[in-house]
Amino acid sequence: MKKILVFLASINLKSYRYVVGLSLLLLFPVLVKAENAVRPGKLTAEPPTLLNLGFDWSITGDDNRNATVQVSFRKVGTSTWLEALPLLRIGGERVIRETEFLDYTVPNGFAGSILDLEPGSEYECRLTMADPDGVQGEAVHVVKVKTRTEPKAFTGGRTLHVYPPDWKGPKQEPSFLGLKAAYYGSGLGDWSVVSERKVQPGDIILVHAGLYKADRLNYVEPHGIPFDGTYTLTAKGTAEKPILIRGAGDGDAIFDGDGAHRLFDVMATTHHIFENLTIRNTDIAFFAGQKEVLGASDLTVRNCRLDDVGIALTTEYAGSKNFYLADNIILGRDDRHHLVGWANPGLYAPTPIKSYFAIKVYGSGHVICHNAVAYFHDAITVSTYGTPDSLQKAVAIDIYNNDIHLMVDDFIEADGGVHNIRVMRNRGVNAAQCGLSAQPIFGGPAYFIRNVLYNIPTGCALKFMSKPAGLVVYHNTFISENVNPQTFSNAHFRNNLFLGTDAPQRPIVIFPNATAYSTSDYNGYRPNRASTDQYRWVSPTKEQLWNYSLTVKEAQSFPNLVSLTKASGLETHGVELDYAIFQNLRAPDATKPHAIYHATDFNFLLKPKSKAVDAGIKLPNVNSDFKGKAPDLGALEVGEPVPLYGPRNLQERPFYR
Repeated sequence: MKKILVFLASINLKSYRYVVGLSLLLLFPVLVKAENAVRPGKLTAEPPTLLNLGFDWSITGDDNRNATVQVSFRKVGTSTWLEALPLLRIGGERVIRETEFLDYTVPNGFAGSILDLEPGSEYECRLTMADPDGVQGEAVHVVKVKTRTEPKAFTGGRTLHVYPPDWKGPKQEPSFLGLKAAYYGSGLGDWSVVSERKVQPGDIILVHAGLYKADRLNYVEPHGIPFDGTYTLTAKGTAEKPILIRGAGDGDAIFDGDGAHRLFDVMATTHHIFENLTIRNTDIAFFAGQKEVLGASDLTVRNCRLDDVGIALTTEYAGSKNFYLADNIILGRDDRHHLVGWANPGLYAPTPIKSYFAIKVYGSGHVICHNAVAYFHDAITVSTYGTPDSLQKAVAIDIYNNDIHLMVDDFIEADGGVHNIRVMRNRGVNAAQCGLSAQPIFGGPAYFIRNVLYNIPTGCALKFMSKPAGLVVYHNTFISENVNPQTFSNAHFRNNLFLGTDAPQRPIVIFPNATAYSTSDYNGYRPNRASTDQYRWVSPTKEQLWNYSLTVKEAQSFPNLVSLTKASGLETHGVELDYAIFQNLRAPDATKPHAIYHATDFNFLLKPKSKAVDAGIKLPNVNSDFKGKAPDLGALEVGEPVPLYGPRNLQERPFYR
């Protein structure tokens, strides 16, 4: 080959075409020879979260895609190895969104997670690569990884007491009037940026009951807040000595932003904890990062109430990491009485963005759990960041056990995620556009496991658009059709329930596969009585592997599962069923798309002997504790307790009433 290249460099332009053609013929056997044996590359253990561990193992070879990686694990100090889901084979899939010039090809490898472990525990994880064509390199890795624990206060630090500037009663010492005085020791007016006595790692700032509302137009405002009305916090805590800002417990400590755009700018902080606070009347409660600029790390916001906010928390910085956002009540400004979308408003005008999203993150290691969210455009999202950076990207993000009510757009968006995005055990009721979104995923896996969704009048349970790749959809209950209009790659559906609402001329599900190796089986469907075609399917041939020119306009239609299975090979164990499988559940009224429903009015549990019981397939580390002969379909297993959705300390439910 080296001689050919030298020769090419020496020829004149006239003979160029002839020589290039000859050269390609000489090289052709080398170029097309399949490399079916797999060569393992670098194994990366992604940042651990409280419950989950993630891995990314690069490879070369395996052109016929028949290599596998089996995963087992055991807690350090125990002897029994437990089986986890195998890693997902990824690579070669394209993620495309032409309007933004996005065209990304997923690198070859495997990725996946070990799920639902114990916090603060060390595990041995064994990953075994196999290939009938051979493994050329180290096939087995055993690594030790420890899950994280919830951040907690340092016991040996100072306790600083903060009171409103108009406080008249007795004070505990050392005391400060306003948060900035304790955090920076700063003055007023031009002296508000002075920080000669900055808070120290390990300090606990107790914010006593009262209203903290600055008059930002007052030059000598006693809170020390500048003209923009923002608390700009920049101190650095440590893992052992975080900086804690906590409501003192003697009544509500209320930070009112008085309409400021940003209330807390924390994007330069590390290891900060905010808890037991009420924050209201601001566009952005916590500004935690800007793309390609700066972002916080190890930020905790828990047990807080955020009301009348446009955004509760946002970071789009790829280096942001290890957020813990838990047990918060987050209420936006959108319509509380009608379900109205921004794209298809129906009887009403399109909904403007009064509240954009509750939480948006990018980076790694974030945990967003047990929050209650209502009245936003979107509830919880990963940033639609674009092509991921090679070193810092959205991996190992957990979104679980959140309770979501009434969104203008979607409940949860995994958009922009790369590997090991885990969306589990969430409940969403009333979304005007779609339920769960992957627009896109850059390789995956993005796990959607045991979520419950109800009332999505568009029939878009899953917004898998912009050609996402690497989608794992297990054990969800969707009271909605799934008529996603764009193709996606490397997607796998098991043990889900899709129940139609009798929307006229709407299929119950579309299978728009851009890859021939996407799979779907052991799912349950309730077809729409008002439709002739119930299932639609489009896919490349197995010889193609992938075809990104396909659209749903080319899909074949089928009146029942039998005809679908015969043509596609999908759903050989799928079943058709009806609402009678549930203990107490009815369909939303398809003739009233603006109606509001309440999760507490329904029971999503299955009847013990219904058609959905024992109709699933075993999935290690997902349903290993199933009852009966086989796992049940849907999010809730008969005989197992219902997950706790929303804040664990919430006294009154539903949270938004």
